[in-house]
Amino acid sequence: MDIGIPRQKRPFDYRVGLTPMGVEILTGLGHRCYVESGAGQGSGFDDERYRQAGGQIVYSTEEVYGRGQLILSVSRPTSAEFELLREGHIVCGFLHLAVSHPAKIEILLRRKVAAIAYETIQTKDGHLPVLSVASQVAGRMIAPIAAQLLQNNSGGHGILLGGVPGVPPANVVILGAGMVGFNAAKMFKAMGASVYVLDTDLHKLQLVEESSCQAHTIVAYDFNIAKAVKRADVLVGAVLIPGARTPIVVTRAMVRAMKPRSVIMDIAIDQGGCIETSRPTTYQDPTYIEEDVIHYCVPNMTGVVARTMTHAFNNAAWPYIQEIAELGLTQALAGDAALRHGLNTHAGQIVHPALRESLGDTA
Repeated sequence: MDIGIPRQKRPFDYRVGLTPMGVEILTGLGHRCYVESGAGQGSGFDDERYRQAGGQIVYSTEEVYGRGQLILSVSRPTSAEFELLREGHIVCGFLHLAVSHPAKIEILLRRKVAAIAYETIQTKDGHLPVLSVASQVAGRMIAPIAAQLLQNNSGGHGILLGGVPGVPPANVVILGAGMVGFNAAKMFKAMGASVYVLDTDLHKLQLVEESSCQAHTIVAYDFNIAKAVKRADVLVGAVLIPGARTPIVVTRAMVRAMKPRSVIMDIAIDQGGCIETSRPTTYQDPTYIEEDVIHYCVPNMTGVVARTMTHAFNNAAWPYIQEIAELGLTQALAGDAALRHGLNTHAGQIVHPALRESLGDTA
């Protein structure tokens, strides 16, 4: 199979869709890998590493898409890249199509592109193997960023996350006890904060209770959310419905009731955000003030820890990449139920139920 590995075009995304080790294995099996020049630079892999692994370096995005059938991206392709898609392409990445522009969905359907979203690959026990590693990385990034945002020089209300003897620590409220929320809770607790985790899933709350992070757990009824949000110094949105647009669980009125210059970090922003006042930001301009509360809503936040993230998600995605390359898409899908969950569009149809429901008439 011909495999294309484009350089990521979104700002502050330094990740790459396949490591040189992956290229070496695939080329050793007889596949051809076309790597866009500079694709691995931010993850610590120069062009020469890919050449030594058997990859062919190409010097334009057009050539990557023109020569590759299986396109291994990380973020959702840009509008310009969508224009390069053609029938027969298989595109893999963290695609987040539920919040994509309708024109991009239309291209996928009209050109009969097979879109495999890493974030919806799901095993029969509900585990999300590729998304989980990204969520672990994101969850562990949150606490130090929040600590800085609470400082006066960042516009915060001047509270130390961990407190000191005689002065209480910050209250951190985390909505969602999945991988992001669980890892964030561990990091916040390690930094000395008082941590409260809310979820509707009692089993997930039990896992938090039984872990070493010693966070308080609360069932996420609306009135409990409102009470917890009101006392939060830091509010973390980590709600997830695989493949679907994230529901709003914190209203503008709840945000208005928060402490002045407290901090919101909506990590669910990749799927639309779970807080009514959230909107996407960038690493260049990561925060804004709404209702006198600092909002941090950077999508693809793991793009700036590219080496860690590239290795982590390649470890998780590799079995599926190899399956597709070796067996072809049809046979790979037939033999792997988890991969079938990852398929979002195919043969001109939206095939993922949650995505279809989220898009509704726009599809």
